[in-house]
Amino acid sequence: MQANDPLAKRFAERVLASRWLVICASLLFVAVASSGIARLEFTADYRVFFDEHNPQLLALEALENTYGKSENIAFLIVPDDGDATSQDALSAAVWLTEAAWQTPYTRRVDSLANFQYTTADGDDLYVRDLVDPQELDRAEARSRIRDIASSDPRIAGSILGRNGDVSIVNVTIELPQEGLLDAVGEVAEFARSIANEAEQRFPGIDLRTVGTVIVNQTFVEASLESQMIFLPASLLLMALILGFLTRSAAGVGATGLVIVFSILASLGLGIWAGMPFSPPISPAPTIVLMIVVANCVHVLVALQQRLRAGDSKHDAIVEALRINLHPVFLASLTTALGFLSMNFSEVPPYRHLGNFVAFGIAASFILSVTFLPALLSLLPVRAAKERRLRLPSVNVFADFALRHKKALFCGWLVVVPAMILAIPRNELNDVLVHFFDESVEFRQDTDFMDEHLSGNTLLEYSLHASGEGGATDPLFLAEVADFAEWYREQPPVRHVAVITDTFQQLNKSMHGDDPAQYRIPDSQELAAQYLLLYELSLPQGLDVNNQIDRSRSATRVSVSAETLYSQQLLDLNARAETWLAENASHVAAVSSTGPATLFAYIGQRNIRAMLIGTVVVLVAISAILLFALRSLRLGLISIVPNLLPAVLGFGVWGLTVGQVGLSLSVVVAMTIGIVVDDTVHFLSKYRRARREYGRNAEEAVRYAFDTAGRALVTTTVVLVAGFLIFAFSPFVPTAQVGVLTAMIIGFALIADLSLLPALLTTVDRDSA
Repeated sequence: MQANDPLAKRFAERVLASRWLVICASLLFVAVASSGIARLEFTADYRVFFDEHNPQLLALEALENTYGKSENIAFLIVPDDGDATSQDALSAAVWLTEAAWQTPYTRRVDSLANFQYTTADGDDLYVRDLVDPQELDRAEARSRIRDIASSDPRIAGSILGRNGDVSIVNVTIELPQEGLLDAVGEVAEFARSIANEAEQRFPGIDLRTVGTVIVNQTFVEASLESQMIFLPASLLLMALILGFLTRSAAGVGATGLVIVFSILASLGLGIWAGMPFSPPISPAPTIVLMIVVANCVHVLVALQQRLRAGDSKHDAIVEALRINLHPVFLASLTTALGFLSMNFSEVPPYRHLGNFVAFGIAASFILSVTFLPALLSLLPVRAAKERRLRLPSVNVFADFALRHKKALFCGWLVVVPAMILAIPRNELNDVLVHFFDESVEFRQDTDFMDEHLSGNTLLEYSLHASGEGGATDPLFLAEVADFAEWYREQPPVRHVAVITDTFQQLNKSMHGDDPAQYRIPDSQELAAQYLLLYELSLPQGLDVNNQIDRSRSATRVSVSAETLYSQQLLDLNARAETWLAENASHVAAVSSTGPATLFAYIGQRNIRAMLIGTVVVLVAISAILLFALRSLRLGLISIVPNLLPAVLGFGVWGLTVGQVGLSLSVVVAMTIGIVVDDTVHFLSKYRRARREYGRNAEEAVRYAFDTAGRALVTTTVVLVAGFLIFAFSPFVPTAQVGVLTAMIIGFALIADLSLLPALLTTVDRDSA
């Protein structure tokens, strides 16, 4: 590193000698890079979390290709009097059902009002709406509706709450492939407008709007609203902290420009690289902001130290750049590698997030060692006066760490194993609706639906018969019906939608509505005839193609359950598939999928993928540090304070929260690159003192504290404060990443200021 110092000094001298050229070139670079922002595309679809080759996603797409799209808007009709079959509630259902057909991209509307109820007179089958608007003022008519709805398995727990206190109008949407963001916004806006109109028309009726379209729209709204608050708040917070700790208005202003330019470059380069911008990527600008500050702080602190030592501004800038060029480069490289390791993730948005931030880190490094010193040379930078009210000096920390190194080392030996034992307390869990904080209206509405109606967990099955037309075989239908009954006996299940309920009702109707005939038709021919007769009687848009395919070779079973955690869902699905394998010999093939299933499986695969990514990046970073420090001993020592913060972070998380999801699975790889920064700067200063100034281990530790300590504390405060801002995000994964990352970065500073000195003075005592 000493041999490279003349090169660093010459580089610094050239930057200042060509400062106007450097500034113009920097502005040109930012302009070209950020021009990609004009091509920005925002993705509004929860499926953005999955690769196009994801097996569960392929199964969902196959199911939709067979039975139609399942995107939806669901209106929950909640009467104040708790009676969803009252005259007002049924009138609202009738009006809303008619209005919902006007929703853009509507494919069908299902509700209590237009549920197709069958009766028969001899050989004639009558299929009519369950609710006749002309009879709603008659108590006996409403009583009949309630009796039928509460006893029909197709309605109870799905269209009407089992307690009869809430009903639903479900609108199935077929969104276009192109212009999805605009289409989602259009549908959501229309749905909210007719919900508001319904509430005005029917006082005493509360309308709640849920569904996958609202999920997608809430993703967009939550991320945009968050960035409108968090990015300006982060800029202000960084300016205040930077100004307080560096006491340089010029430094704060110059750093602000580097921040803005780095963010613009990162977004533009990411978009030029063809990556879409989606809600999980929205923290990227704020993360880049914090890393920019971390880079600039080291230059600014060194500049102030040299100015107070009596150097001229020119010499102070040159010296600050000379001693920080290589550490800042190493820190930027290792941080970028940490974020690039997110490309191992199974979740596309987290891969994109890593790449966006890596672009920002690269831009930040370039601007920090060129544009920043060039601009500072033009600004009125002076040596800041020491504060009268002083914080504890870094020398105090150095004295404490060296005086009590044995006690500190023993403390780490106790704490680390305890935290390792706490890590298994974390359970993998991803619930889509729980991605939003309870303060979000959509979360409140979905929690209400989970409590009063069908639940938030949907499992989808496509059961295939042995051949075309086999789905009307009584033996096949009997096994499907048994499967539905098995599912209805499972404690978390609220409703099962299955075509066999319709076959049994048709058989009953065609036998004079004899309850004893509520069963599967006796022959395949009879079942096919009943189904054909029923379909011919259905109004347009309410066919059964959403439950049985056109070739009559497969049928759909939709299971709604209360909110299930990932492992609970996987266990339930495994038991269901086992039941089918053991009890359904006429079911030739099974395909299980659904949004909840997608998230349950992706979490497991992502954990495994990120473990590989973490190992790879750790090996890469360790190799880089071994080469850069030119010391096997220091390189191996550096691994310890780089790994332990993550152990402590996840240990504390296991003791306090106990649940990790997709977002937290990338935190280790992401934070390794960040926490290495402090270690790099500390060890580079330590090595300089050992090799360049010939000091012993303890003196070198004191030198590292004196030259890098304040910058380490400053960058840690900046990073912790910046990530803690995410804790206020309504998007729970972002909030959790912010809190856990802040903890890990805080633990990294503690490790660098307590454990690292003990290791260096013990292991590196004899090296020269």
